Amino acid sequence: MPDAAYILAVLAIVFTLTLALRAVPFALLRTLRGSAAVQQLAVWMPVGILAILALTALHGTITADPHATPYALLAVAVTAGVHLASGRRTILSVGIGTAVYVVLVNAF
Repeated sequence: MPDAAYILAVLAIVFTLTLALRAVPFALLRTLRGSAAVQQLAVWMPVGILAILALTALHGTITADPHATPYALLAVAVTAGVHLASGRRTILSVGIGTAVYVVLVNAF
């Protein structure tokens, strides 16, 4: 069993590195906020992340149960439609899309 000084030293190093890795992007962002690259990332990064998450979820659903593919695609369409029609309220659109998928899978 390592002694207490060794454990405290490891914890101090881990704490310092974690704090630095989390603080540095915010410190750099203050100086880069006006750059065109950061502004483009702010626009496209959320969309890209959501697209990757949606495709991963759809792939998992379609792979696990090919019979549910039309239900999953219909739920995606409902989610997108509700999202655009409701003033881009994410929780509402995702909730309704999820409910549509659950009902379709369990009813048919």
